[in-house]
Amino acid sequence: MTNDKQRTYAIIGTGAVGGFYGARLQQAGIEVHFLLNRDWEHVCEHGLVVESHEGNFTLPQVNAWRHSQEMPACDVVIVALKTTKNHLLPELLPPVVKPDGVILLLQNGLGAEPEAAKVFDAQTVMGGLSFICSNKTGPGRIRHIDYGAITLGEYAPDYQAVGITEKMEAIKSDFDAAKIPLFLEEDLLQARWKKLVWNIPYNGLSVVLDARTDEIMASPHTRQLAASLMQEVAAGAAACGRVISDEFIAKMLEHTEKMKPYLTSMKLDFDRAQPLEVEAIFGYPLRMATSLGADLPLISMLYHQLKFIDQRLSG
Repeated sequence: MTNDKQRTYAIIGTGAVGGFYGARLQQAGIEVHFLLNRDWEHVCEHGLVVESHEGNFTLPQVNAWRHSQEMPACDVVIVALKTTKNHLLPELLPPVVKPDGVILLLQNGLGAEPEAAKVFDAQTVMGGLSFICSNKTGPGRIRHIDYGAITLGEYAPDYQAVGITEKMEAIKSDFDAAKIPLFLEEDLLQARWKKLVWNIPYNGLSVVLDARTDEIMASPHTRQLAASLMQEVAAGAAACGRVISDEFIAKMLEHTEKMKPYLTSMKLDFDRAQPLEVEAIFGYPLRMATSLGADLPLISMLYHQLKFIDQRLSG
C-alpha cells in the first residue's frame, strides 16, 4: 500500500467517532464503506448528518452495509467499535480486509492490537488514538463538539517501536486530504500511555463521581485527584520503559480546564446502561505496569470500583 494509489476505507462502528472520520474521508472524495447496525435503514434513506463546529455537512448517499460479509474488501479497515465488542472482530473483519490491507484500531486503552495481531497475522495492525469530543445524537446524526486530531502508530509484537512506515504515510495523505490532523508516532505504546493520562482519570472519575469534565476541574479536591491519577499513569508508563513528562501532564490539565463541558465516553455508556470499557482503559494497563513493578493504588482502586459498577449494570 503506497501513496500512488487510491485507497478504499471501511468503517466498522459508525458511531460518534467512526461515523465522523468516515464522513470526512468521503467528503474529501475517498471511497468509504460503513457498517451499520440499528441505523442502517435510516442512513440508507437519509444519509449521514454531521453537525460540527468546523461546519455542518450532510452526505445524502453513503455505502451503507448491514453485514460485513456483504462488504467489499478494503485497503484500510477502521475499527471504531467499543473494545467491549472486540470479541466480534474475528467474525466481522475477514471479509472486509484485503490480503495486504491495514486494520486500524481507533479505540481506547491498551491491549487491542496484540489480540488483533494474533487473529489477523497476515495483515498490518495499527493503533489510532482520537482526541475528539463528539457524540451521536440520533440515527445517522453526529455532533462534533471540539478537537479531532488522531495519533497513529503501527503495532509490532510486544509493542516494540517500529518507526514511521510507508503505510502510515499513505494513510496520513488521505487524512490530510480530509483536513483531519493526523500525527505519526514511532512508538505506539508511548502514544497509548500518553492517551491514558487523560482517559484514566476522567473516564473513571466521571462515572464514580457522576460528573462532567468541567465539574471535576471546578473542585480543587477532584482536580487534585485527577492530577494524582495522571502521575500514577506516568509511573505505569515508566515501568514499561516509556517517559511521560510533568509538562505533558500540566498540558492535559490545562486543556481539560479549557474544554467545553463534556461527558466522557464511559459516562455516556454508564448513563445508557451499556458495558464499560474497564478492561481496555484500566485492567490491561494496570496489569501490564504492576507486572513490571509499578505500584498504582489510585488506579487500582478506580479499577475495582468500576468493575463493581460494570457488573451491576450487566447484572
